[in-house]
Amino acid sequence: MNLFDLSGRVAVVTGGNGGIGLGMAKGMATSGATVVVAGRDAAKNATAVEELRALGAKASAIAVDVLKEESCRALIADTVRQYGRLDILVNNAGTSIRKPPQDYTLAEWHHVLDSNLTSAFLCSHAAYPEMKKIGAGKVINIGSMMSIFGASFATAYAASKGGIVQMTKAMATAWAKDSIQVNAILPGWIDTALTQRARQEVPGLHDSVLKRLPAGRWGSPDDFAGIAVFLAAAASDYVTGAAITVDGGYSVQG
Repeated sequence: MNLFDLSGRVAVVTGGNGGIGLGMAKGMATSGATVVVAGRDAAKNATAVEELRALGAKASAIAVDVLKEESCRALIADTVRQYGRLDILVNNAGTSIRKPPQDYTLAEWHHVLDSNLTSAFLCSHAAYPEMKKIGAGKVINIGSMMSIFGASFATAYAASKGGIVQMTKAMATAWAKDSIQVNAILPGWIDTALTQRARQEVPGLHDSVLKRLPAGRWGSPDDFAGIAVFLAAAASDYVTGAAITVDGGYSVQG
């Protein structure tokens, strides 16, 4: 038995058309999974699918707006109609609005919380009966090191990612009896479109991050391929409720 073989498994990755999501999708694709890229941008979805197919994987895209309940539920239903099952769900879609807490509007607060946390709940809620039906499943929620410590410009983001960790633990305990493992990944400072904007908006961020990073470099989306395969595969069948940092040692540096 190959503990990391994902042949025959079907994975949905929200926000899978770029950044960390695409990095994880590539990892699962190279291990044999069929991957459904879920995102709003049709052009980016198509490009991501091409990249996955170039790796020899079966892949397709489904448009989703994670701010809408009906869209989240349709994503899961359409995946099952297309492939007959759902084995792996990666809740990766998210956003951030960087400003001090006193400058937030209620609409901005809800936008970040709904994009990052509520969408993960909705997709997981829709996925649960499909995973229970086949007697197993893997849910991978993308948190952040901001669930470990705070930043003055990330109040709503940190709140949403702290919620991801606690939701992961609660779902893990509820669904363990159904052989569904639920775990979280906590990325550190990764070179993505989101953090490229952060470096433009937060003066000195790039240099301050590098000074603290034991690894001496910002992370890459490709750094998430291995952890995605591990948490999606049989190798992690007795791992549930965990929140695993992938941050080059940033969060443990004194």
